[in-house]
Amino acid sequence: MAAKNKRQNLIRELLSERSVSSYGQMIRALRSRGIAATEATLSRDFAELGVVRAATADGPRYALSEAEAGLHIDRLLGFEILDVRSNESLVVIHTLAGRAQGVARYIEQLNRKEIIGTIGGFCTVLLVPASRRDIKTIVTLIQKIRNSH
Repeated sequence: MAAKNKRQNLIRELLSERSVSSYGQMIRALRSRGIAATEATLSRDFAELGVVRAATADGPRYALSEAEAGLHIDRLLGFEILDVRSNESLVVIHTLAGRAQGVARYIEQLNRKEIIGTIGGFCTVLLVPASRRDIKTIVTLIQKIRNSH
């Protein structure tokens, strides 16, 4: 699984820094960075990452679809969130080591009125609800994200 994640992260990076018009071009770019991939593997990666073929002034190019990329982030967050707990006033989210700040940032970007803010540590996110009445809604939201994988 680590090799797949490394390859897919590199694909995202390559698509953000250069124009890619064919599988062959992407395979060569990956190979230049020490990653071997076949067209079949690349096809699966593109599908999982939400890579689409878009028309540009220079002809068709591969790019990350913003909508599909958002779904991919949701799926990744599902893996990163390990547990959600709450008491009468706060929600605590336990994450994989080193992922709390990324999870906190994602939650903040949801701009939910029920959430005042988050604090991301190393493997724990402290989430401050707008009201105690919002805690159940927030926990349900986080569990939904967690189960999206």
